[in-house]
Amino acid sequence: MKVAALQMVSATSVDANLQAARALLQQAAEQGAELAVLPEYFCLLGARDTDKLAVQERPGQGPIQDFLARAARELGLWIVGGTLPLSTAQPERVTNSCLVWSPAGDCVSRYDKIHLFCFDNGRERYDESRVLEAGHQPACFDLPSRDGHTWRIGLSICYDLRFPELYRAYARDGAQLMLVPSAFTYTTGQAHWELLLRARAVENLAYVLAPAQGGVHESGRHTWGHSLAVSPWGELLAEQAQGPGAVMAELDAAVLQRCRAQLPALGHRVL
Repeated sequence: MKVAALQMVSATSVDANLQAARALLQQAAEQGAELAVLPEYFCLLGARDTDKLAVQERPGQGPIQDFLARAARELGLWIVGGTLPLSTAQPERVTNSCLVWSPAGDCVSRYDKIHLFCFDNGRERYDESRVLEAGHQPACFDLPSRDGHTWRIGLSICYDLRFPELYRAYARDGAQLMLVPSAFTYTTGQAHWELLLRARAVENLAYVLAPAQGGVHESGRHTWGHSLAVSPWGELLAEQAQGPGAVMAELDAAVLQRCRAQLPALGHRVL
């Protein structure tokens, strides 16, 4: 199955971001992708955490969700919509939600970010809990590919990457591909991004696809980028350092099955 990790440098205008996302989705479809995954906050990377409150949508309705459903139908793609802010019972809180659309334009899965990023090195300070309401449930979906194989796919978002128990739960649930739409900071990305992604692939003998924000944004924030795909053996299949682009990779179910047969570590779990 051919897949695309879409890298963006999202701005403070939702309309501009949707236009940029559509161009990348079109590019992925033209290159034969069945699945295209947008990065975290693809629709808005504002100057302040509270900016996302102004563009929040109710589940199942709103211009961002309508855009993704329409793009999936028109392009014949499975689309994972990076993340967008969905309303909660508290007006001052939203979820950071990853939604999945089938080529029919149906929303087939939702995952709310469980682990909320917090970082303070004296120069950069982030605390997502000030605006976000944490999710509680992992989420998988099944994608029947054109080659006849049905891929079991686990959803995660950015900071979740540091919590291997989530990915182990997906492996126990049969996941063969883990998605990690992200907006890693330049500081933490430079130190840990590729290391953590390759570790999640190797320890679960699964493919990992990680689209990211990558560049200098209007707010001055610098995201790490390096959107990539990793094989179940930890090999880097494709990568783009900075700037917008579609990172294309070919996933092979036979390779995955061979890795798991040669090294049956998933069957040797004790805890």
